Amino acid sequence: MGFEQPFEMLEACHERVHRSLDLLRRIVAHIEAKGHDEQSRSALGDVLRYFDIAGPLHHQDEELHVFPALLTHSDGLVREAVAQLKDEHVLMYRLWSELRQVLLHWQGAADADAGAVTEAERRLADDFVTSYERHIPLEEAVAYPAARDEFSAADLARIGAEMATRRRG
Repeated sequence: MGFEQPFEMLEACHERVHRSLDLLRRIVAHIEAKGHDEQSRSALGDVLRYFDIAGPLHHQDEELHVFPALLTHSDGLVREAVAQLKDEHVLMYRLWSELRQVLLHWQGAADADAGAVTEAERRLADDFVTSYERHIPLEEAVAYPAARDEFSAADLARIGAEMATRRRG
């Protein structure tokens, strides 16, 4: 599977999002149980890389290609879903900006300086995970199926090429 199948690529990205969110949950549990160590720092690097690079590109793909195609969709529920999904992207960006600072602190702090996971940090991580768990099913059940019907084979080839170019650029 490659960028010639853009919707399959978007769905594959969702699988990677789920894996990264699961890793984030495991990191929090690890730090709560064992504190900060090299294992948690390495895993934090993986989460940071994913949501700093791949996550924003995925949202950009949707905002440039999927959502605009649905803004005038004949089904009002589809239009409402797109409005909700766009709002959720804003929320997820804000949550990531806050959570990213926590993860960078955890990654860079010496064991003695890092401390335990605070209730606020745990809640922030949970809110970030929950935002994606609510978001992805709506995209896959409503937005993607409706958008697939809007594109010709030539459109899909163009979209896939643009997605690939963004990742090279």
